Amino acid sequence: MPNLLEQLRQYSTVVADTGDLDTIRRFAPQDATTNPSLILKAVQSGQYDALLEEILHAARDHDGTLDEAIDEACDRLVVAMGGLILDQVPGRVSTEVNARLSFDTDGSLAKARRLVALYEEAGIGRERILIKLAATWEGIRAAEVLEREGIACNLTLIFSFAQARACAEAGAFLISPFVGRILDWYRKAHPEQDYVPAEEPGVQSVQAIYHYFRRLQYPTVVMGASFRNSGEILALAGCDRLTISSALLEELASSEGTVRPVLSDTGERDTRPVPLTEAEFRWQLNGDAMATEKLAEGIRGFDADQLKLEALLRERLAGGEA
Repeated sequence: MPNLLEQLRQYSTVVADTGDLDTIRRFAPQDATTNPSLILKAVQSGQYDALLEEILHAARDHDGTLDEAIDEACDRLVVAMGGLILDQVPGRVSTEVNARLSFDTDGSLAKARRLVALYEEAGIGRERILIKLAATWEGIRAAEVLEREGIACNLTLIFSFAQARACAEAGAFLISPFVGRILDWYRKAHPEQDYVPAEEPGVQSVQAIYHYFRRLQYPTVVMGASFRNSGEILALAGCDRLTISSALLEELASSEGTVRPVLSDTGERDTRPVPLTEAEFRWQLNGDAMATEKLAEGIRGFDADQLKLEALLRERLAGGEA
């Protein structure tokens, strides 16, 4: 009998949530996603040392300030890593805009266009890239502009229905609702509560978003993310895409059982509402304590790892070594 991962592929597109090339080669996902935390982990693994040395060598010849050289090196590093990942997957790689631009639409646009330009400079077309942006109001507005320019976006750190709806209304290519982080919040808020995967708040959130998008015929892809256990993944079999960590890919690939589709288009249709205004979006998000807290925490966490990456590059650049 096929293992759980092989069966899951019948119902959902499997995406690797890692920058580890060995994992990507082994499990042959359609796409791969990265973020500052995964990029930092991959760099620290030593797997990209030769690439890092090459980028730092070029950065030493940069005409600007040290901060500008570090920023340029970070951009070139994530794009070069994305290129290596694309050598291993037939689809797309998600590359994230700096988290500190999460509330800066113009800054996000400039950074996204810069990343796409670097990919194109390396001979990689935009049809193979997803630009990741935090699903703040400003990030969603940036995605709306980028989509019109032919730059597909992955709106990440989705914790609320309001975020998901606003992304679809903006024409985002894909959203990443964070299943496990929602569970983390509810476990902390209600330690007495025991959740089985199918009844977890994060799983139910993704299910609600999926059915809403299909019912209103939004083309935006729903990609469940941030899983804490394989049960959550199986409870979302049939979701458009599922981005899965190395450890959970391994667990699914080594487990037997039966996977049945949970999500599918029921054929029900409804009329799309008038798009959310900024005031409505902010008010609905504000009314969801979990989403408000986890979005802010997620942005801070990605920024913290971005700062660690920058510090690592700064140290090696100043020391003249990679």
